[in-house]
Amino acid sequence: MTRRPAAGPPATAGPMSSAVAGYTPRRTLTVRVELVRQLRRRRTAVALALAVALPLIVVAAVKLGPASSSTGRGGLGDGDLDLVGLATVGAWNFTLTMLLFSSGFLLTIIAAMFLGDSVASEASWSTLRYLLAAPVPRRRLLRSKASVGVLLTATTLLVLVAASFAIGALAFGTAPLTSPVGGTFSTGESGARLAVVAAYIGLTLLVPAGIAFLMSVLTDVPLGAVGAAVVIVLVVGILDRIEALGSVRSLLPGHYTNAWVDALGAQVSWDEMAVGASYSVVLFSVLVAVAVLRFDRKDITS
Repeated sequence: MTRRPAAGPPATAGPMSSAVAGYTPRRTLTVRVELVRQLRRRRTAVALALAVALPLIVVAAVKLGPASSSTGRGGLGDGDLDLVGLATVGAWNFTLTMLLFSSGFLLTIIAAMFLGDSVASEASWSTLRYLLAAPVPRRRLLRSKASVGVLLTATTLLVLVAASFAIGALAFGTAPLTSPVGGTFSTGESGARLAVVAAYIGLTLLVPAGIAFLMSVLTDVPLGAVGAAVVIVLVVGILDRIEALGSVRSLLPGHYTNAWVDALGAQVSWDEMAVGASYSVVLFSVLVAVAVLRFDRKDITS
């Protein structure tokens, strides 16, 4: 009877064991990697192109519109003390008008698109479970997705401001900002006021971004997540216009959307903007936290 050799430790595959031994969660799906992935997508290029196309379309409408022949300045700017009427005074006013035009709808859609498409698109492509099997920790995946979505939204806003100023300067000159409530600022003050307005609008975009991110976790349909966020924001905006609701309107996130107008007075009034900015940041944090808790318990089947 032959003696069988004693069983030794099981053999391990070199590459597999080294991969497991060298695995660190913080190296998986970094913000840089996710940013590169999203920058290569067509929807990102379309969003940035729209930010450049909007001021071009408005300038073309002003220069070629039927009212331009009679006023000599275009149909948009007539010199009245209102924001749209002062659009053709110079690049600063034109940029401010573009922010007014885009903040209510275009930038809302873009913010909802970047955040609402983040997780739901991976599920619709059936790549979400493979990312988690890599393994990418769930919360790290959400952190990278949310960070890149907010970063791309802010980038689109900055592209809109830069393109509007450059196009406005070529079309209307670089005269300092003229406030719709009266008075003209110096060049330095014009830049500071425009920066305050752009920063505040960027903070208000956190509301549709947060709603879209939560919807992106709840559904596997990217268009559904984006559409739901946009519809909710529009409904909230409609409710805010109903005066019969009285003080209840102050509890709605859309109530403070236009508080950036307080930055155009002789002195900047921070009260409404501080409330609106705090509201947006807190609401975004709550929505993201709910999305994280929901995603932690979600069965990933796609």
